[in-house]
Amino acid sequence: MLKPNPSLFVPVLDSRLGISILALLTLASVTLAAPVQLVDESPVSVERISPQVILVDFGRVSFGNLRLIPPANFDATISVHFGESLQKGRINRNPPGSVRYSMAQVHLLGDSPTLVAPPADERNTQNHLPNTPPAVRTPPEWGVIAPFRWVEIEGWPGELQPQSIIRKSAFASGWDDAAASFQCSDPMLNRVWDLCRYSIKATTFAGVYVDGDRERIPYEADAYLNQLSHYATSNDIQMARDTFDHLMKHPTWPTEWASHMIFMAYADYWQTGDRQWLAARYESLKPKLLLKRTREDGLVVSNQDHIRQGDLVDWPMHERDGFVLTPVNSVVNAFHIRSLAMMAELARALDKQKEATDFTTLHATARASFQRAFFDPVKGTYRDGEKTDHCSQHAALFPLAFDLVPPEHIPSVTRWVKQRGMACSVYAAQYLLEGLFAHGADAHALDLITAPTDRSWRHMVESGTTITWEAWDQTYKPNQDWNHAWGAAPANLLPRYVIGARPLAPGWSQALIQPHPGILESAEGKIPTPRGSIQVKWSNQHTFKISLKLPPSMTAKLDLPAAATSKGVYANDKAIPAHRVDSRWVLDQEVAGTLTLEVR
Repeated sequence: MLKPNPSLFVPVLDSRLGISILALLTLASVTLAAPVQLVDESPVSVERISPQVILVDFGRVSFGNLRLIPPANFDATISVHFGESLQKGRINRNPPGSVRYSMAQVHLLGDSPTLVAPPADERNTQNHLPNTPPAVRTPPEWGVIAPFRWVEIEGWPGELQPQSIIRKSAFASGWDDAAASFQCSDPMLNRVWDLCRYSIKATTFAGVYVDGDRERIPYEADAYLNQLSHYATSNDIQMARDTFDHLMKHPTWPTEWASHMIFMAYADYWQTGDRQWLAARYESLKPKLLLKRTREDGLVVSNQDHIRQGDLVDWPMHERDGFVLTPVNSVVNAFHIRSLAMMAELARALDKQKEATDFTTLHATARASFQRAFFDPVKGTYRDGEKTDHCSQHAALFPLAFDLVPPEHIPSVTRWVKQRGMACSVYAAQYLLEGLFAHGADAHALDLITAPTDRSWRHMVESGTTITWEAWDQTYKPNQDWNHAWGAAPANLLPRYVIGARPLAPGWSQALIQPHPGILESAEGKIPTPRGSIQVKWSNQHTFKISLKLPPSMTAKLDLPAAATSKGVYANDKAIPAHRVDSRWVLDQEVAGTLTLEVR
């Protein structure tokens, strides 16, 4: 881990708090588990915007602080303003919600490099909130770090040279900007990918997945979404594991967040194939199944406390599409049933055959009960719960994503989900889009990502943010922060579904290549795996052409889109054995190495 020279650290006075930053730094004694380092970044522009004010732009927000190198014989007190938001050419000093602005004053003497840090935020550097897990603290030797893109300096005499101001940004030590890529025929989708990929990089600053800067606390659902996107953009597995272990010690309150711990362990096993890591944590997963809350038919029951504070459905609450909370609700039970299926598979992986059988039986019972309790045959979709006729998008999107919808009901449930648009938060959008991609609605999924509304990633891109938000807009969550990785779902959705690369066996010994082009004309990408990178390039015009390069120790099953008039799959004008399944061509044999195919 990179450690700045202690001689560079001098007391920096916060004009608002009137206390030494170094005094606060002594509170931050926890060393991060996953390797994180400070990286020197130069500004992209330095401009004097008034006789007394210099505006510095670092191009993107990151979590960090500054190193200033004044010229010889410098003797002045300067004010340094840090901000995430720019308004009319100046740093917004009264930003909304949890968007960050802060100011520090420092006296510079001579030409010694000096650390200038934002003031510490008590909420995310101390554990002072009752019944709340402790905030994750960064190493004290770093100095205070905070998210900012712009810096205004007042009182700097003469010209500020770009080499005299360096941002020290905290990123995962093993981060490789070249590990993953995505490019397609839609320029907006490319910008969305870049925003989301960078969001994952920028939020590695804490060494575990935290929920943004307001609290700096890991939450289970945030962590799972972050884990999926981290796998798709980097070769790092350690940060997800450290976050999992942290959450086992410091769980949070929502009911469905317990299920996400099983989701995290399951994702680790499929990414790595590591049974040893899984075996050491398997028993700790069982209480996350909520089995003590199930009734005889296998469905989870909620009491008034669970309904009042516990059963989340979506967050914030007004993003639930009017979901009616009842003692037996469809969203909690969808998570429960999906968790049982995962646990059965994990038990088999560890040769716990009896437990695998038990979980499979519980899953079958609860799944059948789910259909009887919640499916509305008249509307062709799912009700929010027992004792209500209300059918929200959430009651349908989670069963669709979790493979709980019987084949005969998939068309009607998919139609119901589609007609509701983006009636969920950025969190639930992960599952909404997964369900759409998996059930032939890829064009609609892509439309939602780039929709010209304030409930899309296009809106985030066009706002100018460089890290994804906690909510679609300030309108929907006034206290939201602007550095929330649970809003970066396209970082994993685009490679997994548009490029189409997913593991078909634990540890990626076998991959599934199943592109979902929607209306895109072309796409290409590089997907990191523990066995090496997968490279895919396809075009979808008069025919569907795909070029594929697999790592040496990997085979792949190919499942390719089939136009209505297509006759088969060809390589160098030679037909390749394949069979048609609805609107797809599936190759009869697995492939390896490098190849180019055409569906025509």
